[in-house]
Amino acid sequence: MSGTLLMQYLTTHGLEIAGTVTTLVGIWLTTRRMLLCWPIVLAADVIYLVVFYQARLLSDALLQVFFVVFTLYGWWHWWRGVREDGEVRVEPLTMTALLVALAVGAVGSVVLGEIAKRLHAALPFVDAALTSYSLVASWWQARKHTANWWLWIAVNIVYIGEYLYKDLRATALLYAALVGLAVLGLRDWRRAEQAAQTASCTALRSGSPAM
Repeated sequence: MSGTLLMQYLTTHGLEIAGTVTTLVGIWLTTRRMLLCWPIVLAADVIYLVVFYQARLLSDALLQVFFVVFTLYGWWHWWRGVREDGEVRVEPLTMTALLVALAVGAVGSVVLGEIAKRLHAALPFVDAALTSYSLVASWWQARKHTANWWLWIAVNIVYIGEYLYKDLRATALLYAALVGLAVLGLRDWRRAEQAAQTASCTALRSGSPAM
């Protein structure tokens, strides 16, 4: 790519590239369960709100609004946990909560799909389903449930195809990287969850409370 074409690409896609970088950094910090992830993720949410609105991916733009809300909640919830426990502890997800969340995601897919269709959005039902289940994954992430990474892996794989279709190549590449980060997050959070369970069992055997 020549210098002129590179400058044209940066000028045209500069905001998308900024969103890519901040998202990668924010999600990587999330896999490490670091509280710093939340202000960076918040910046990425706002950037992609603009990017998706300009691409007329209206469900994705709406998703970013919800992401801002969930990000603020997650920031507060994680901060409270760090204040009380000294660290970000992974929380178990009950089967009932899992099934309810997946059902809510299905209903949300239909409702958002109908709205997006009336607004003449691109790929209304595919985009709506991804939006709905992204909200479920975001909620699980804010609540510190390891299951969020399984759902992010599935959702992000489908997103890759959608963004290639919409010629958002940098964003498609970003979501390929996010699949990798989700696998990393799944591994690290499962290890943390197993370590917490081991510590709890050890404490019960010794008759002392877990740290």
